[in-house]
Amino acid sequence: MPRMTTDRTETTPRVDPSTTSGEREALEQWLDFHRATLAWKCEGLDDAQLRTLSAPPSELSLLGLVRHMAEVEQGWFRNVLAGEKAPGLYSTEEDRDRDFHVTDEDTYEEAHAAWQAEIAHARTVAAARGLDDLGEGEHRSGARFNLRWIYLHMIEEYARHNGHADLVRERIDGATGD
Repeated sequence: MPRMTTDRTETTPRVDPSTTSGEREALEQWLDFHRATLAWKCEGLDDAQLRTLSAPPSELSLLGLVRHMAEVEQGWFRNVLAGEKAPGLYSTEEDRDRDFHVTDEDTYEEAHAAWQAEIAHARTVAAARGLDDLGEGEHRSGARFNLRWIYLHMIEEYARHNGHADLVRERIDGATGD
């Protein structure tokens, strides 16, 4: 059974977070680690494999997870933190979960590019703010969030979905690893 290891050559190298960094640096390092982990789970697979569903009736796939995380990055950093009103990348009013509903026409190349663009934008808008700074936009709940909360939530969101990615990747080719 193939085994993913942290010492193999990775297209997106993962850097272990420092054990002695300050709060902000630690939050940013852990978020980047989890971003890189999702990319790592997708490495070496073709589009058909990336569209492979976890197990019926679930519609969870690695491609869907990448698309979802692009939307999550956009939602929290563009819309909530920066106060932008960007429309969903994939979701629509008719299909709020369109990010997970992948078709044969959807490609990893497009999803990965959108995801990386949202990560780059997230880094830009976060760099101009302190951890205690409240976002300029509102969440759909009406609540306001500071950057610290957004970082913590994003780490949690990636960690949860990286667990899903572990299971989907193992189903595809037997590869496992943290």
